[in-house]
Amino acid sequence: MSIVEMKVPVIGESINEVTLSQWLKEDGDFVNMDEAICEFESDKATLEFPAEAAGKLIYVASEGDDLEIGALVAKIDTSVTAGDGGGSSSPAAEKSSEAPKEEPKAEAPSAQPAEAETYASGHPSPAAAKILKENDIQPESVKGQGKDGRITKADAVEAAANKKAEPKPQPEAKSAKSAPAPSTSTASYSRDEERKKMSRMRRTIADRLVRAKNQTAMLTTFNEVDLTEVMALRKKYQEKFVEKYGIKLGFMSLFSKACAKVLMEMPEVNARIEGNELIYHNYVDISIAISTPTGLVVPPVRNVESMNFSEIEYKIKELAGKARNGNLSLDEMQGGTFTITNGGVFGSLVSTPILNEPQSAILGMHTIQERPVAVNGEVQIRPMMYLALSYDHRVIDGSSSVTFLVKVKALLEDPVSLLLDL
Repeated sequence: MSIVEMKVPVIGESINEVTLSQWLKEDGDFVNMDEAICEFESDKATLEFPAEAAGKLIYVASEGDDLEIGALVAKIDTSVTAGDGGGSSSPAAEKSSEAPKEEPKAEAPSAQPAEAETYASGHPSPAAAKILKENDIQPESVKGQGKDGRITKADAVEAAANKKAEPKPQPEAKSAKSAPAPSTSTASYSRDEERKKMSRMRRTIADRLVRAKNQTAMLTTFNEVDLTEVMALRKKYQEKFVEKYGIKLGFMSLFSKACAKVLMEMPEVNARIEGNELIYHNYVDISIAISTPTGLVVPPVRNVESMNFSEIEYKIKELAGKARNGNLSLDEMQGGTFTITNGGVFGSLVSTPILNEPQSAILGMHTIQERPVAVNGEVQIRPMMYLALSYDHRVIDGSSSVTFLVKVKALLEDPVSLLLDL
């Protein structure tokens, strides 16, 4: 018997531990070399683990186990070949396959047909499983379009949409006489609880949030911006912008470009603290907060100061798509000198965003709400948004934080000056 040990590989410089989120092959299955046998969930992404040899898979670790880099995950018995059907390849086994038909017990098990379903068939990915569970959909009712018939997130989203589109059965009308009296018994109330282990990403997010709260001198300053001119600009040029670039001009590119311009003028807001030193950046990498089924991720758009609006929009769309499908690479997750988070898409009116370490500042956008404001001595209804800048007071002075918001506000209220780089 020849055994190959499968150990957790080095995934990234800052990753010391992963969680075995899901087996893609059954214990005892025959696996081919480079075929994915399981998935690892790190604090940054979900990764498939390929087999290093062909043979029979032998589990060592279990789903949900936290494994350090180098820990043993599984073993592969390379003495077993595909034609053995997971059994022994010894001469005795070969001999038994030639036994007379009168002795059925001596017949060797036949190999699996070439078109047999694999373990991945009908099994959802972690993101897909979450969506199916939230919508009370059984995986067996969903046809997987992924590799080997696996249920992808797109399959789960489509199944959820189809379920919502189905007409709900109307309850039969009951007469007032037959309606039961309201029960005062507590027996009809559920007291069930569910205990579920936190995902690797959720635990990492929790640790970083607590660390940011406890190890930085975090304060938040607020301002509000009148988006009348920004909305007029988008309305006037949106059609031409889409026609030329094939993508819509959104708020994120305008806010990112305004922040990048001011950050180049105020390098202290774009800096980070490292020991007893301050690290200043001569570039602006803006991390964009993206909500995913497994948690919040903040991949950076690099060198925003040198990009035009269409390039920023394309990059944000690309990163958001990869994030929600769990396809972000480790390199795409690392870095960033400043963060923008938009709670307004969820209806948030005011909030205090928490720092994304080791960065020293984060801008919180909020929902646009029409409010009466005084304009040149007259009360007018304007589309207003509250802005919140959370910052590390060890790096950024209060006056600098206020000045930063005032400058960003001025650019957004006069977007032509932003376009002309004035």
